[in-house]
Amino acid sequence: MQNALLIGLSRQMTLERQMDVIANNVANANTNGFKADHSLFEEYLNSNAHEDNFVSSDRRVSYVQDRGTFRDIGQGPLEATNNPLDMAINGNAYFAVQANGGERYTRDGKFSLNSTGQLVTSDGNLVLGTGGPITFQPTDHDINVAPDGTVTVLEGTAKTDSIRGKIRMVSFDDPTKLTKLGANLYGAGSANQQADTKSTVQQGYIEKSNVNAVGEMSHMVEVMRSYTAVANLLQQQSDLHKSAIEKLADVPA
Repeated sequence: MQNALLIGLSRQMTLERQMDVIANNVANANTNGFKADHSLFEEYLNSNAHEDNFVSSDRRVSYVQDRGTFRDIGQGPLEATNNPLDMAINGNAYFAVQANGGERYTRDGKFSLNSTGQLVTSDGNLVLGTGGPITFQPTDHDINVAPDGTVTVLEGTAKTDSIRGKIRMVSFDDPTKLTKLGANLYGAGSANQQADTKSTVQQGYIEKSNVNAVGEMSHMVEVMRSYTAVANLLQQQSDLHKSAIEKLADVPA
């Protein structure tokens, strides 16, 4: 295959994978706490010629390849809900939850109570405190969450606060190493974790996705146009090759 066709094909393959990343971002533009992914590209130099009788060395051919993706860990905008069980983190920490038989992490603070009074995520996973799951009593009211994550309530007719636990917030030395597990959850992966004492909890708010929907749609259009341009170039190269063969066939022997 000609080098021009190989280069064009390599570009189309990377554009297709980039489109998948953008489409996933757009699909999660309204997912609480979602962090956008972006593609990484680099030049790849190689030569497909393998003859050993060239006067000079083979000229290297420049390809493009997507080296991987990186995650934008920037904080998304906070939206007020006035729900005392909703919580957003100001800072780089994550909520610790019990899911799939182990400890997982999320930025989605859309919480509620299950049938036994335990604080859970929107998917029913237990929200962990520093001493385990946080459980409320049937007579609890006036729930308050302090910036440090301490959860207090008024129980029954009591006039003094009762502590129900403290939200466990975890930070990582390199959040980009966290593994996406689906359902808005992360695994620790190869990142080292520690208790976070700098981030704060904001009660009555949830963190929205940090995806810039307008920007992602613009990128999607750019990728589609680039894919079409490469396809047109490949078609022109194919037509040129076909025309050359036809003209060579007409040359008298």
